[in-house]
Amino acid sequence: MVSTAGRIASLFTRKKQEGRGAFIAYLTAGDPSPDCLMDLVLALERGGADLIELGVPFSDPIADGPVIQRASERALRAGMTLPKLLEIVRRIREKSEVPLLLFSYLNPLLRYGFDRLANDAREAGIDGVLLTDLSVEEADEPVRRLRETGLDTVFLAAPTSTDRRLGLVAEHSSGFIYLVSRTGVTGEQASVSAGVLPLVERTRRHTELPLAVGFGISTPEQVAQIADGVVVGSAIVKTIEAYASSPALAAEVECFTAWLTAPLSSTAGTRHLDRWRG
Repeated sequence: MVSTAGRIASLFTRKKQEGRGAFIAYLTAGDPSPDCLMDLVLALERGGADLIELGVPFSDPIADGPVIQRASERALRAGMTLPKLLEIVRRIREKSEVPLLLFSYLNPLLRYGFDRLANDAREAGIDGVLLTDLSVEEADEPVRRLRETGLDTVFLAAPTSTDRRLGLVAEHSSGFIYLVSRTGVTGEQASVSAGVLPLVERTRRHTELPLAVGFGISTPEQVAQIADGVVVGSAIVKTIEAYASSPALAAEVECFTAWLTAPLSSTAGTRHLDRWRG
């Protein structure tokens, strides 16, 4: 398997040296319009996001709850396409070096052309790809193609994942592994699932890659509990939805992100991180 070592690996190395976790923010690219994407990415970075997942809008987002489903619908209606997304990434790279992860279902990438996508994404400035519905048992060839261009490949693991599957996830992942905190679809939750810590411990037996937890994270208190990183999606997308027609959209997203990321730079947040790292 081809190894990669780019912005994502450097990010987690730096965060480990700082003794705190990485904050990973998700947004649906093109929501509320393609013209907003660069401003929102830069707002997330100013608010403290260490890595940003760019969700490729898709008509059938089966792993997503209603908040992100609505965001995909808005983005598609606004004319967002994968070629347009990559063109905006090129412009973002003129202003920012924040790591960017393409978060997508397999269908849009196959339609674009997988080999073409691997080359174009890397050339545009994308650092890695997370394919939500690619079975890890069938991932050898897609992973090889993406890694050959220098892109990281990130896979999901869940509390229901068998040890065999966790081993395959570890084998095919680079950059980090995305741990789904609970079964079900994306969406805000009142507390972090009790199944997270056992999942962290089980996954750690298979890999030394950083582990980031997502699905249901929406408050600073939850953010402070996570291992090597935390992913927040629906709560950010919900904020974008609430201020979609406001000229203060980017400012509101920046403020909300700063509120979420505050615990990761605090002493209390570091203590929580030590607990989850084990």
